[in-house]
Amino acid sequence: MKTVFDRTPTLKDCPTHYCPGCGHGIAHRLVAETIDELDIRGRTIGIAPVGCAVLAYNYLDVDMIEVAHGRAPAVATGMKRTNPDKIIFSYQGDGDLAAIGTAEIIHAAHRAEQITVIFINNAVFGMTGGQMAPTTILGQVTTTTPLGRDAGSQGYPLQISELLAILPGAIYVERCSLHNPAQIRNAKKAIKHGFELQVDNAKGLSLVEILSPCPTAWRMSPVEATQWIEEEMIKVFPLGRLKDYK
Repeated sequence: MKTVFDRTPTLKDCPTHYCPGCGHGIAHRLVAETIDELDIRGRTIGIAPVGCAVLAYNYLDVDMIEVAHGRAPAVATGMKRTNPDKIIFSYQGDGDLAAIGTAEIIHAAHRAEQITVIFINNAVFGMTGGQMAPTTILGQVTTTTPLGRDAGSQGYPLQISELLAILPGAIYVERCSLHNPAQIRNAKKAIKHGFELQVDNAKGLSLVEILSPCPTAWRMSPVEATQWIEEEMIKVFPLGRLKDYK
């Protein structure tokens, strides 16, 4: 008699609710592949806050917790401190992490919490109608900046990776993109490294920022959205590793 239950791969086989050309599906696949390759599914707990990725638990076959907007690092802190043998990660958008959750991510990094953060930056509030986000770049048109973001009245885009990289408690910070196959491969390497540090019990927070297309809120085709990342977004959010533990 068979006594072992064979689980399906971490990425579930199910229909997606994401818009055509959205980067979340790709990012989910990269996270799922990493979990499977590191053989940590049974130890992994994901934190999904409010935003387009609120239904991440529909796609990732690991234990998941849904939390209030912006509070994922706080909940991840509690989960890791009470379950130090588990691998804890949050999956957050820019409207979540860089807006209402700014205090939580900064202080989690400041305290060197031993968690892995996947930060999806699409420079807009995608789920709620395409409003300006902290990461919206200058000149970018959104529903709340119809003439383009203006520094004089709306400030500058917030560069989360650069901000966290100066904190001693952040041990690994890298910015990647999903706008072409080569950059997707780089993003996979970065995500895996962020998880590996936690598996190896490195003391501190890892954050992987991923520039991700949002064709619907940007009012572009999927092809135009990937081109916009390469031609405009990377100028403001340069790709690369800002800090590493090793």
